[in-house]
Amino acid sequence: MNTLIYGGGAVGLGLASCLIRSGNRVDIVARPATAAALRSEGLLRTGIFGRIQAAPEAFHSRTSLAELADVPYDYILICTKSFDSAPTARAFVEQGNRVGKDTPFVLFQNGWGNAEVFSAHFEKRRIYSARVITGFRRPRPNEVEITVHADAIHIGSLFAGELSVIGSLCRAIDGGGIPCRSTDAIEQDLWAKMLYNCALNPLGAILGVPYGALAEAASTRTLMDRIVTEVFAVMLAAGYRTHWHEAGRFLEVFYGRLVPDTAQHQSSTLQDLTAGKRTEIDALNGAVLQLAQKHGVAVPYNRAVYSLIQFLESARRS
Repeated sequence: MNTLIYGGGAVGLGLASCLIRSGNRVDIVARPATAAALRSEGLLRTGIFGRIQAAPEAFHSRTSLAELADVPYDYILICTKSFDSAPTARAFVEQGNRVGKDTPFVLFQNGWGNAEVFSAHFEKRRIYSARVITGFRRPRPNEVEITVHADAIHIGSLFAGELSVIGSLCRAIDGGGIPCRSTDAIEQDLWAKMLYNCALNPLGAILGVPYGALAEAASTRTLMDRIVTEVFAVMLAAGYRTHWHEAGRFLEVFYGRLVPDTAQHQSSTLQDLTAGKRTEIDALNGAVLQLAQKHGVAVPYNRAVYSLIQFLESARRS
């Protein structure tokens, strides 16, 4: 199986480690510093699923799509930040002959709206989405650490695509050490993750604490309850669904299992702010604000944390 991973961050390298371990041919398109480290030192995965070392010759690392050979890929895994979805889709339009005209795209990205961006450029039958609630951290350019894991990776289509298409990919990731399966309920999964991320990511970043600390204090639990209630109302108003019929049922699972399973994890928003990088807040609480405006739903708590993250981003850049 030939797989192209576009984006050499923590998630991309974590997936690459699974596919390499499963015996597949893997090409990674990454930033120059990451590609150089991978070429010279190989890929190292550590953490809760064990240690994997892949030598440089076990895979290929590139810095752009233009460097790829003209060979068709079985899958293209998009592992960029959500704000890079539009330029990434355009890059594949320009270099489409290098990757295959019918190759499925699987979007391993945070937030809501990425599939819609890609569907503006490609047939919907080619677009699949992944829900990931595994924690990845990249301590060095060629190293990824898996820190926490709450549930298997789920892959499915928001556009009624055939699940059989991504069966081989799920088995390869699963065989490489991270549980993975296909699902016909990816919309519900993605909105469950939106509820989870919109509550935890911004508050964890604003306060500089891991997820578990947010659930320990009554003050932050109240804030997360209000954020979740607003996101749930927006989701329903926009015509989407998740696995629970009301916000309270989700919060029971949130505090009872999801937060305890990821208690030590620091949000990607906090990691981005610490590194002086742009966050994905626009695809999280920002996406909620857009839908709320469209459907006339009041979301003051989501607006507050969104504005605070915007301030912190601006202050860090300054």
